[in-house]
Amino acid sequence: MSTAAATTARPGLVLADLLPASRVRNATLVLGGAALTGLAAQIAVPVPGSPVPVTGQTFAALLVGTALGARRGVLSLALYALAGMAGVPWFAEGTSGLGMPSFGYILGMVLAAAVVGALARRGADRSVLRTAGSMLLGSAVIYAVGVPYLALATGMSASAAIAAGLTPFLIGDALKAALAMGLLPTAWKFADKR
Repeated sequence: MSTAAATTARPGLVLADLLPASRVRNATLVLGGAALTGLAAQIAVPVPGSPVPVTGQTFAALLVGTALGARRGVLSLALYALAGMAGVPWFAEGTSGLGMPSFGYILGMVLAAAVVGALARRGADRSVLRTAGSMLLGSAVIYAVGVPYLALATGMSASAAIAAGLTPFLIGDALKAALAMGLLPTAWKFADKR
């Protein structure tokens, strides 16, 4: 079955919907998505001149939102945020709490999960170009919350916050989008062969 046929044959589904439905499945997916995001956040590389490191966290958050759909994706990222606020050291570089200047990006990830999850329900994860658009939109949502929060938390000007909290991450985000462009449509092709 081709990807186009899969889109027609399975409208309104996300990858997680291909698993047998149950409350246990949903709870496991939500917990697993939060844990994946926490693990990916530990892949962190400091950026000179920025209080925000490059991490795998945003990539994981966008994959979780896309694969689980908006509702489960938001629950998963909200669980990740709430547990980190409560002291679980799984934010970037093993941190937790509200006081860090990069917390706005975490809030943006919750919103981005809703956006990419809703787009995935409409088939945005089934082709390379649609996946690229979805990942770029999700990243834009994360920055739309994260950069202003960074400016407020640090007292930076808007241009300084953009220079420290957006510009250094654009190449990495393009690479993450390219990876998603390969992973998600391939997962659908594999699922369609089953």
